[in-house]
Amino acid sequence: MITVVGAGTGAPVPADVLAGARLVVGGRRHLSAAPVPEGAEQVVLGALAPALDVIERHLDKQSRVVVLASGDPGFFGIVRVLAERFGAERLDVRPGVSSVAAAFARLGLPWDDAVVVSAHGRDLRTAVNVCRARPKVAVLTGPGAGPAELGAALGDDSRVLVVACALGSADERVERVTPAEAAVRDWGPAVSVVLCLDASRAVGGVRSVAGSPPGPAQWALDEGEFSHRDSMITKFEVRALALARLGPRLGDLVWDVGAGSGSVAVECARLGAAVTAVEKSLDGVERIRANAAAHGVDVRVVHGAAPAVLSELDASDDPDAVFVGGGGRELPDVVTACARRARRTVVVAMAALDRVPAARAALTGAGFDCDGVLLQSSRLAPLPGDVTRLAATNPVFLLWGVRSPVRTDEGVAQ
Repeated sequence: MITVVGAGTGAPVPADVLAGARLVVGGRRHLSAAPVPEGAEQVVLGALAPALDVIERHLDKQSRVVVLASGDPGFFGIVRVLAERFGAERLDVRPGVSSVAAAFARLGLPWDDAVVVSAHGRDLRTAVNVCRARPKVAVLTGPGAGPAELGAALGDDSRVLVVACALGSADERVERVTPAEAAVRDWGPAVSVVLCLDASRAVGGVRSVAGSPPGPAQWALDEGEFSHRDSMITKFEVRALALARLGPRLGDLVWDVGAGSGSVAVECARLGAAVTAVEKSLDGVERIRANAAAHGVDVRVVHGAAPAVLSELDASDDPDAVFVGGGGRELPDVVTACARRARRTVVVAMAALDRVPAARAALTGAGFDCDGVLLQSSRLAPLPGDVTRLAATNPVFLLWGVRSPVRTDEGVAQ
């Protein structure tokens, strides 16, 4: 058996757990603080592969092995790696308090409704997008993906960052800062976890399912669910297919360009994505904010005309998917600018037949595989005498471009 002990959040490693161990593996600070038996081999965790090879040699000799890990080793910890290599049945896990649980405890907040995302050895943009989309997020940090980098990426966001360092030690500190304040600090290597909170929603309500809330029961909402001007809104039939092609999900960033009422932006946010809506009219900007607030989601709104305003969005804000609404002579340039930045998909809605060839050429010219449909629908409408007729909606062209996978000698990479 391999005994895996969670340490590092204040509770010492019991001596009896280490008794008889011939190999003790762990971080340098865990090994120095633990009562390692005299004569036991010690391996400082760095690269995992060599440590796993040493563990295997000791197991072959029936030696007792103890692995020291931080907090709860089954929560974004070493248990997964050990179970994959040696089998879960060979593990005796003694969990400690995770850094996430400890950090929320220091604040007196429940965390069953928190989303936990790891940026340790991973792309920070996923953590950033989750922080933008959810009111209560815990970010497990790593080199190059700490509080400063997270704060810089969030920019002027109104959320509060709680930086918890050296939890459980004499040097423990828990600080509340704005993203801008976090961005200019040198936090050092002792950061345990960063909490990103919307202070107005940090306590949360009663939950029956832990973690990220379930997705909405409905999408492609009726136009009456949104404030809009003179029926200038993407109709729900069009929105349904657009959402299917955009594929918004937690961790994604979606742009809604020419957002109008923001109905597509709001729907993407309800499905878990971080969303930036671009709108050129000031009354439209306020309408988008009002619709987002009415549906309880966060949508970042940028005032300006595309394509020029898109250059003001930082390169770190490159979207996974883009919805382009509206039209006009500048549409091909808007689609081209969006296609240059989109990582996965661009969806374009148009009412004018004349705009379709140019929009399609812009997508294919940017290397996207392009497809599309003409959507025509008729809705049930009442007539006097308790009878019903079919009322036709305006036809809309929907094009979508999907970025072609990159082919390598080893296969296909997205």
